Amino acid sequence: MYKKIALVVIASSLFAGCASVPMESKEASNKAKTFEAPAADTAGLYIYRDSSFGGALKKDVWVNGECVGETAPNMFFYKLVQAGKQHKVSTESEFSPNDLLVKAESGKNYYINQYIKMGVFVGGANLELVDEVKAKKAIGGLDLAKMGKCSK
Repeated sequence: MYKKIALVVIASSLFAGCASVPMESKEASNKAKTFEAPAADTAGLYIYRDSSFGGALKKDVWVNGECVGETAPNMFFYKLVQAGKQHKVSTESEFSPNDLLVKAESGKNYYINQYIKMGVFVGGANLELVDEVKAKKAIGGLDLAKMGKCSK
């Protein structure tokens, strides 16, 4: 009986509530949503979370082991990285981080969707590279979050 109640509580926490993170100004958010090409020798990473599934969960995101920040529903980060290198984008998940490798080309933006998935005890997270058209449409309705604060 207690196991069933615990399972219901855990499952409902994936759908209920809404986590929040510190946000940038509306002006900064709107500027990032112009999707300008990065300067030579750099590439841009748009890392976004557009789903309300798992709304009560915050999940850390790192690039090359450096904290980008915690995600919450309906937000995005924009980070410049050095072009000509492979970068490891990682997200906190249930048991261990999930990684996505991105080979960054000069002057190009990359769009990475972080999504929440069902887990054994709590929701996990994963990352996927998304095509530009789909990502721009999703990011258009999101807000830019402040970088630099991770839970771990």
